[in-house]
Amino acid sequence: MYAALLLHHANKEINEENLKKVLESAGIPVDDVRLKATVAALKEVNIEEAIKTAVPVGVAAAPAAVEAAPAEEKKEEKKEEEKKEEAVSEEEIEAGLSALFG
Repeated sequence: MYAALLLHHANKEINEENLKKVLESAGIPVDDVRLKATVAALKEVNIEEAIKTAVPVGVAAAPAAVEAAPAEEKKEEKKEEEKKEEAVSEEEIEAGLSALFG
């Protein structure tokens, strides 16, 4: 999906050949079936409109009240949150992006 957005931003046609070039240049292995499915799914999507109406994925509401915690606990929580953010699977990313264009 990111490759398609890059192509769109560069005013290039979003097709299998162009997507494959972008992915390969980034060192990403290309799955031809997923590539074809992505191109087919994007054929009927107005990307500009989807971008304008998109809701950011993973945005959480701020808590109403935060308890005071020792500095060490806050550091540990921050490290755990960073690990969780890094652990987002490719499937979760694709699901979020497909919601934008679905």
